[in-house]
Amino acid sequence: MSLDTDRARLLELLRELSFERRKVILASGKESDFYVDCKRTTLTAEGHVLVGRLLFDRVRRIQPLVRGVGGLTLGADPIASAIALTSFLEHERAGGLGGVHPPGTVDSFIVRKEPKGHGTGQWIEGRKTIPDGSRVVVIEDVVTTGGSALKAIERCRAEKLEPVACLALVDRMEGGREAIEAQGVPLQALFTRQDFLG
Repeated sequence: MSLDTDRARLLELLRELSFERRKVILASGKESDFYVDCKRTTLTAEGHVLVGRLLFDRVRRIQPLVRGVGGLTLGADPIASAIALTSFLEHERAGGLGGVHPPGTVDSFIVRKEPKGHGTGQWIEGRKTIPDGSRVVVIEDVVTTGGSALKAIERCRAEKLEPVACLALVDRMEGGREAIEAQGVPLQALFTRQDFLG
């Protein structure tokens, strides 16, 4: 399947499973007349595969190479997982060998909303294979004001990772892009509000 076909199918799934036309209060605190809950799509088997293909394609176009992908839990988690899985499957398809971190693959990480309450007290899960100084991509499901992505960017920098881009499934076009890019991190989104509202 082509990436254009994958994108069209993912939009179909998002419209069917994730999009609702109703009054809601968003994570940003704003009221809206529509809602996109991407987890309803990214947690399905087909959605996971489509997201992985489409966003891994974006990740591998970022040069120099990216070492990890992740964002603030919970919306980013299945997306980052899908990208990491796809990167390894592509590596295997190309005849690559295994190992802790095969060339061209990316590992996923999870940014906690608060530090782990026991043990190491860490903020980021998955750092064992993503060394200090690594170039990473921050993942977001839906960007509204950019608050979740900004927290993830700040935490990555505090943990000595270098956020070089932010990838999102949906940009609601409500100021989030501008806020994220003001931090020197370009945003790419697969879809915008127009894809749902016309």
